[in-house]
Amino acid sequence: MRSRLPQRASAWQKDGSMQWIAEVRQAVDGRLEKAFAARRAELEALAPDAAPVLDALEALTMRGGKRLRPAVLVAAQRAVDPHAEVADVIAACAALEVLQSYLLIHDDWMDGDRERRGGPAAHVLLQSALRTMDHPDASQHLADSLAILAGDLGAALATELLLESAALAKRGHETLAAFVRVQRDVVYGQAMDMLGSRDVSRMQRLKTGSYTVEGPLELGALLGNATDGQLAALRRYGKPLGEAFQIRDDLLGTFGDPATTGKPAGNDLRTGKRTSLVVELEASAPSAEREAVERVLGDRGATDGELRRAMEGLVELGVKRRVEARLATLVAEACHALDGAPLVLAGTALLRDLAHLIGSRES
Repeated sequence: MRSRLPQRASAWQKDGSMQWIAEVRQAVDGRLEKAFAARRAELEALAPDAAPVLDALEALTMRGGKRLRPAVLVAAQRAVDPHAEVADVIAACAALEVLQSYLLIHDDWMDGDRERRGGPAAHVLLQSALRTMDHPDASQHLADSLAILAGDLGAALATELLLESAALAKRGHETLAAFVRVQRDVVYGQAMDMLGSRDVSRMQRLKTGSYTVEGPLELGALLGNATDGQLAALRRYGKPLGEAFQIRDDLLGTFGDPATTGKPAGNDLRTGKRTSLVVELEASAPSAEREAVERVLGDRGATDGELRRAMEGLVELGVKRRVEARLATLVAEACHALDGAPLVLAGTALLRDLAHLIGSRES
């Protein structure tokens, strides 16, 4: 049976998500399980010795995540097509999740992060697998190399899943071009991040906003055969919301509960990321008052006490409050962009759900 999207947004669930988002998540997880089962059967016939690479990709993809990107794609499709069918885009939704896994695997290796979604990062998982296999070379270099290949496999599988979308027949070339553009933008943004670019806003939009909000919105709209006016309206909504997501992510990366982030508290400070909090600190606080934060910034050996004092400093200096105010402003701007937009009303309600979810401190 083909499933229809709900006609209106439903009440908040206890876990802070919307019921329709939970339904999208369930459908995406089912599609991912089917995809990995098929690839495993292929692998066993073609190259069984390469199984650890697929294992790592599957483990990270299925470990968790809110499936926000698929929800954005589905909401955009519903906003342009009153007869939208989830079944027509569920493969594209799954593609976004595998694409994210590819990016996270490479990002964790580049940043030296050892945890992701409450478990070991792919390069850590693979070294453990090599030892379990009693492989003659259980070096970190081999594990890192296999992790890069796991990410590469994710990129290929994501494209393959997108090609399986029933809705791709409508505007296939444009949709594929948008999918490629998202990946290109993320690479540019990641390069800017690694090179220490001072243009943090541009870097964050390319690195995160492109594949979290703006890209999924465009994909959903194209798969729903949007008009030019509808695409323009979704872009006006997506630009501020993409920045809002990154700010929310920055807040969680410093102040978030590890049970939510899947990483240790204060992780972004330890890794020295130039987040919106750091940018605001530099812009608004005198040098003498920034010492507690700057002392731990980029110091992976910082103690929990030093991290706690740095986090307290960000609060006392008003940095956290001002960044949260910016987040609220961006969410309001995104919602305002929907007013009077040439979009389907039920889909607009879903888009507002997403904006409020991203703006939620608990999300």
